[in-house]
Amino acid sequence: MRDSLRQKIIDTCDTKIAQKGDAVGLSFYAFFANRNDDPDLLMEAATWWIKTHKLDHFEKATKIRAMVSDGGDENSVKNGKAAPSSESTE
Repeated sequence: MRDSLRQKIIDTCDTKIAQKGDAVGLSFYAFFANRNDDPDLLMEAATWWIKTHKLDHFEKATKIRAMVSDGGDENSVKNGKAAPSSESTE
């Protein structure tokens, strides 16, 4: 994921959490304006959200922020907070 998208996701999650609390949910559309002014970036976010991580349409902003901030994935995030990686060293 490009750095500009990562930062946009973090900033949007921070704003939504500050406005509505830790339980706020959002979809990947929350990171974009109501017009399709950057289709490549939109597709990158959609691919990350839908194909890579198979997330539900709405997810907690805290979960998404943790995934993006820590470079973690769906399996390393529990209850919106990044959990330690359980990757094997084999």
